[in-house]
Amino acid sequence: MAKETAPRVSKPTFRADIEGLRGIAVLLVLLFHASIAGFKGGFVGVDVFFVISGFLITGMLLREYESTGKISLSNFYARRVRRLLPASALVLAVTLAASIIILPPLSIPSVARDIAAAALYVSNIVFAFRATDYFAAGSAPSPILHFWSLGVEEQFYLFWPAIFL
Repeated sequence: MAKETAPRVSKPTFRADIEGLRGIAVLLVLLFHASIAGFKGGFVGVDVFFVISGFLITGMLLREYESTGKISLSNFYARRVRRLLPASALVLAVTLAASIIILPPLSIPSVARDIAAAALYVSNIVFAFRATDYFAAGSAPSPILHFWSLGVEEQFYLFWPAIFL
């Protein structure tokens, strides 16, 4: 019995306009985090990234449907895993190692829980609940706080292809 191969989805051509928007989005976030006067809306850069990502993923799903007549959810999620998991796992492992070396020992369990939440792409939910916790209000921010946006994006992609179908 022959093994079924994943359908080849044509790659879109390079889009300078999209790369330009990505650059502007990154710049907005960087200027916000650098506390540059006049750039208090760094979240706009994150929103731009969400919109670009949604546009690109939707186009990819459309191209797959047009070329094969169907959309393979397993292939879609496999592509997401191959694209995100290696870099994400490396960042989280290095962050945990650095935290063990740099942070006080009592902080490590909290950081480890945050890393586990980030690995499962639910850190945005964990951080949101923590922000509403009166007793956690004065605690130091997590070293992986920036993973909240990846959590939002991956939660969206958990449902978008199914909704798209």
